[in-house]
Amino acid sequence: MSGGGPLSDDDRVNTAILGLSPMEFAALVAALVPVPARRLPPGARRPVTLAGAAVFALCAIALALSGIRWPVVPVLAGGALALAVTVPPLFGRHAGRAARWRRWTTRLGSAAALLLVVAGAVTAWALPVPVFPEPSGPYAVGTTVVQWTDTARPEPATSRRDDRRVVVVQLWYPATGTTPAARRARYLGRTEREARTVAHGTAAYLGLPGLVLDQATLATTRSVSGAPAADGRFPVVLFSPGLGGVRTQNTAWAEELASRGYVVAALDHPYDSAVVTLADGRVIRTRLAATGDPAEDNRRAAAWAAVRAADLRFVLTQLGRLDHGGSPGTLAGRLDTGRAAVTGHSLGGAAALQAAREDHRFAAVIDIDGYPRDPAPGPFPQPALALVHDIEPGQERDYVDRMTRVLGLSTAAGYRLTVPGTAHLTFTDAPLFLPPLPALVGSPDRDTGPRDTGSRDTGRPDTGRPDTGPRDTGPRVTADVTAAFLDATLRGAPGDLATTLSAYGRLTAL
Repeated sequence: MSGGGPLSDDDRVNTAILGLSPMEFAALVAALVPVPARRLPPGARRPVTLAGAAVFALCAIALALSGIRWPVVPVLAGGALALAVTVPPLFGRHAGRAARWRRWTTRLGSAAALLLVVAGAVTAWALPVPVFPEPSGPYAVGTTVVQWTDTARPEPATSRRDDRRVVVVQLWYPATGTTPAARRARYLGRTEREARTVAHGTAAYLGLPGLVLDQATLATTRSVSGAPAADGRFPVVLFSPGLGGVRTQNTAWAEELASRGYVVAALDHPYDSAVVTLADGRVIRTRLAATGDPAEDNRRAAAWAAVRAADLRFVLTQLGRLDHGGSPGTLAGRLDTGRAAVTGHSLGGAAALQAAREDHRFAAVIDIDGYPRDPAPGPFPQPALALVHDIEPGQERDYVDRMTRVLGLSTAAGYRLTVPGTAHLTFTDAPLFLPPLPALVGSPDRDTGPRDTGSRDTGRPDTGRPDTGPRDTGPRVTADVTAAFLDATLRGAPGDLATTLSAYGRLTAL
């Protein structure tokens, strides 16, 4: 069974049919035909069943040649079983006990076939190949991956004296010169091997079977690897993923910001991120694990947040050097590090707050649903936004209280925005490919916030981008909220920021 290559743009759009490609969906429909065909008049029963069998066989052959995805295997098995129990009776006659036995065999086989087909369809719907939202900004999006070594810092996770701290950074940036036919970047990794390594490593870290994230490895994104950068100098947004998270976990968000004229730099943190693949081919897996002791786990989380904060400060320095031509690439002269924001999700959000306090080169900070871990929080000059999941009154008071205290330390302005219907993973790419269970990925209102992103609200043209369905709501809201905050703090966009943010949920201004 083949996993196939990354899907083209057309293929990705077409997988919106129950998470199935057109060929897979045709196979599913053909697999179901023999079961109801048994109830047709005798004159129609045979031609309808045989027509369904022919379509099913052609689809199965085509899928075998292109690569069969594992959620489709039950569909094909069910179709084969349905044909096996419904076609032979069309060509034979039985009497007495043999006829009764044949009828029961056909009924039981048809029921089993139906269960297999439905199980495959539900699995494909629950765990689809992710379809990334079309970015709404005026720029095409390019992406590239760089690796930097901080020679001034030893690697805190190892005992080797000569081991220096290394970070892998993926950049999404405004691009030009791309076409609809340009080959899009693969999701989760630069190559199929890296994508599968990341998927299986992340699943193992979460205690899930590797098959759960297999479909994500087949996806392509909306960005083009190595595309020429657009003219201009663009504000920079650094991003640290969640505990065990990887640099690609917020790709939809990063591509949307890049299309609006930002350069997004997302980090892999070795020995913390679930899996990090280095330029020399080495694979570094996380060393983080819960101990069961809340005090010890909090101590470890604070220590790793501090390491991440140092990584973020280092990457900002490297981006400045990149802008001045210190490294090869297409982004020299394009990075306005004087307008830089630091962001992160979960533990990465905690690291972003700490990095902002420690390094005033950051002009703004966004914590995306991350419990503050800084052991010595103090005043900081940057405006701050905390985007948090839906917390009912009286729940998670320690989280809310600590977040309120830390945001109140901003000498500029602090905002805490709770988006109704969200869960912790709503603010990542997870809703695009995990089962749409509210407890897992949330269920935010699709009408949350301004739906029209045209010139009336943002000064950008209305591109009429298609929605990918309710799965894209979380990434869309995350991008729209953070972009509004960044436009106001890094670009001085006019308007009342508090009013804009309030359209998305319950806002507390501090």
